[in-house]
Amino acid sequence: MDAWVTPTIVALWTLFLATHTGFSSQRLRPKLVARLGAQGFLGVYSAIALAIFIPLVWIYSTHKHAGAELWYGGAFAWIHPPVYLVMALAFTLLIGSFSNASPASLAPGTGEVRGVLRITRHPLFMGIAFFGLLHLFVARIHGADLAFFGGMPIVALIGCWHQDQRHLAGGQEAFRSFYEETSLLPFARGGWRAFIEAPLALAAGGIAVLLIRIFHPALFGGA
Repeated sequence: MDAWVTPTIVALWTLFLATHTGFSSQRLRPKLVARLGAQGFLGVYSAIALAIFIPLVWIYSTHKHAGAELWYGGAFAWIHPPVYLVMALAFTLLIGSFSNASPASLAPGTGEVRGVLRITRHPLFMGIAFFGLLHLFVARIHGADLAFFGGMPIVALIGCWHQDQRHLAGGQEAFRSFYEETSLLPFARGGWRAFIEAPLALAAGGIAVLLIRIFHPALFGGA
């Protein structure tokens, strides 16, 4: 019986979120950095995240569709084109986040608002949120699928908010200026110039979606 799968996925997402926000909080992070050093803290922080995330992915990948079926939006042909379009945006944000890092991230960027940062100040988190959310529209959703893919936007959005609040509380004027110039939600402040300033990320996002669409049945199953 796979009755344990869905609550275990929920518990691991909860643990991931608690450790990710807790260890990087204003209260705990300075103490850990003082004890471990900046690089040591980043190493321990990353190791803990991987120690939770890898089992989370493994449990889901070996128990996909556990639990009762809830819905299957992919049966509607009209839903696929807009999902592919937004998924291309998700991959553009994910890829672009490595060349336009947000000052709010653990490895902060310069704070210059260009490229994907014009779309959202949290391109990595928002790309992950879109990735999880879009699967709920087209995948065959059972309890385990809802817990796994539904956890992504929840964890991502809370992570965005936490990062913003931590940096604002730190009183850094440079971050406050960046915060006021950008938006959390994609395109809330326009941001269409990003597609001119980040053509490589845009092209890579489109190619990634095309390749995944072609090889998805062989690699992950489904249509």
